[in-house]
Amino acid sequence: MSPRPASAKPRSPRQAAPKTTARSAAQSPPAPVAASTMAAVTPPKPAINPAATLASTRATKPRASAAPEATVPVARSRSTARSTIATVNRKNEPISQFTLANIRPDTLVAPNFLIHELTRSELADRRGIPNSFPTDRELRAAIHLAREVLQPIRDHFGRFTPNSVFRGNPLERALKNKPASWLSTSQHSRGEACDIEIVGMSTLDLANWAKDHLKAFDQIICECYDPAKGPNSGWVHISLKAPGSGENRRQLLSYIADHGRMVYVPGLRATALA
Repeated sequence: MSPRPASAKPRSPRQAAPKTTARSAAQSPPAPVAASTMAAVTPPKPAINPAATLASTRATKPRASAAPEATVPVARSRSTARSTIATVNRKNEPISQFTLANIRPDTLVAPNFLIHELTRSELADRRGIPNSFPTDRELRAAIHLAREVLQPIRDHFGRFTPNSVFRGNPLERALKNKPASWLSTSQHSRGEACDIEIVGMSTLDLANWAKDHLKAFDQIICECYDPAKGPNSGWVHISLKAPGSGENRRQLLSYIADHGRMVYVPGLRATALA
């Protein structure tokens, strides 16, 4: 084998590329870019003009339709509101047809009175005392009272709610602080009495109006009326006997203070002295 000839000329050592500073790079012209490299470069995005973009958006975005006006509920009169509450109208039925088995709290038993108004009591509600009619007798007596006493007052003075009508023995005991064995003799416990007030009217004037305009009553009592405490002090107690339970007495009384104690006196008056 013949020996390998030596290289004719030795290679010169590779020189390191000169460092390029930011300043020199800025002064030097850019190196030409190959066509294939230019094709791969993504062209810069055009500058966005905020004003033009907003105008374009407003022009293309559909205009929202105006919001519909809020519907204002039509005010209802008191008589309309009351008539919508009454779901059972039995105001013209004979009293003898009412029984505990066929009555409901929302039954209209007089032109302007529901059955639940004849048993309602704030004291019973606060203390959780049941106050429902025990028998048909008390139920029918209270309906008779509503038609013959409460309704004429309602027709003349307008809407009002009686303070109380029927008060069963449990409620009477709580009201009068009596023991569990005590039984009330009040006409309220028989459904034959109501206590009423008319806002803005003197209690004594209301008692006198009832005396002059009610066709029938058993008792009218002006109770706890004191002019020094204002014209609305006290209330008017009116009773009416149930049909078939005897003749009405048409008795007029006042229950007022006399020398530091409460007493019943004859007639409708503000003081114990005639």
